Amino acid sequence: MAADPHTRAVHPRTPATPVGRPSTPPVYRTSTFEFATSAEFAAVIGDEEPGYSYSRIDNPTSDAFAVAVAELEGAAAGQPFASGSAAISTTLLALLSAGDHVVAQKHLYGGTHHLLARLLPRWGVAVSFVDGPAEAAAATTPATRVLFCETLSNPVLRVADLPAYAAVARRAGAVLVVDSTFATPLVCRPLELGADLVVHSATKYLGGHGDATGGVVAGSPDLLARVRQVRVDLGGSLAPDEAFLLLRGLRTLPLRVERQNGTAVALAAALRGHPAVESVLHPSLEEHPDHALAKELFDDGRFGGVVTVSPRGGRAAAAALCDGLRLARVVPSLGGTTTVVSHVATTSHRQLDDTALEAAGISPAAVRVSVGLEAPTDLVADFSAALDVL
Repeated sequence: MAADPHTRAVHPRTPATPVGRPSTPPVYRTSTFEFATSAEFAAVIGDEEPGYSYSRIDNPTSDAFAVAVAELEGAAAGQPFASGSAAISTTLLALLSAGDHVVAQKHLYGGTHHLLARLLPRWGVAVSFVDGPAEAAAATTPATRVLFCETLSNPVLRVADLPAYAAVARRAGAVLVVDSTFATPLVCRPLELGADLVVHSATKYLGGHGDATGGVVAGSPDLLARVRQVRVDLGGSLAPDEAFLLLRGLRTLPLRVERQNGTAVALAAALRGHPAVESVLHPSLEEHPDHALAKELFDDGRFGGVVTVSPRGGRAAAAALCDGLRLARVVPSLGGTTTVVSHVATTSHRQLDDTALEAAGISPAAVRVSVGLEAPTDLVADFSAALDVL
């Protein structure tokens, strides 16, 4: 060991590998990994040998999270991302080239809609928005490469007929990509119903505590190899600290989803008859257009933890409802332990004007409610009190 303190400071002694294994996956908080030889480095970074070289490319903690989600989805492989939007955009860019065509469900998260409607066409990709598998089949062309939908659409909570979409994709020779953020693998597993790739914003239910941002894609190794290469090129990789928090969240996912789904059913049923409410959207309600489909495709008794409520009175009433709540908080995102609300037209779907909102079936008064872990009776009382004064 060198005697000079400058050298010793940057070359500390490496502790021995412990005999016992850590009970939780460790955080590999390092940007780089070292090698015994330059040949070993070249083999790993060139994907000729397994291993890690640079955390923008791969990181053990981030990979552990992606593998855990893949197992929940029944997938052979997974890829981690810095956000759900990074996962979606990278997946689409991996599958598409100029001159290709996408068929997409019209009921989508505003950021995804913007990507499809505004950004992809700039790069020569045509996009058709459809309402259901029949329209999707009619819209496909020889250039169709991707069908895209959401298991539970944001925010109108339409249920995608995944087996029917899968049949359309197979006939067209296209890849079916499903954003299943709102459902989670504890409600529905799209790969079991014919999807090729399933995407999640892990920031929501998978992490579940509002303290980490991430995304993940799960599916076949062949497709994910293409996705990984574009992830590496674009740099939207998941940081190891975020991955650790998301892994921690996964451990309580089944308990949280069961509670949130049950409370959402109770809240939707309680609010549907309030005189200040114009509409309540939740697949558990018999009047919901996809109630029967949800019962067929989703795990027994689960319909998702999001309820969309539209009060009478338009945008002003929506803002008043959000501001009048005491337990539920006005917060971006969803899927956490506390109930949060947002006025859809001015937040998650702010990219859409009134014409686009109407085309997507979204009321200007829609308030998206992500149900947390509070007692159902307390939530119902909170919403009823806020609605009573509208």
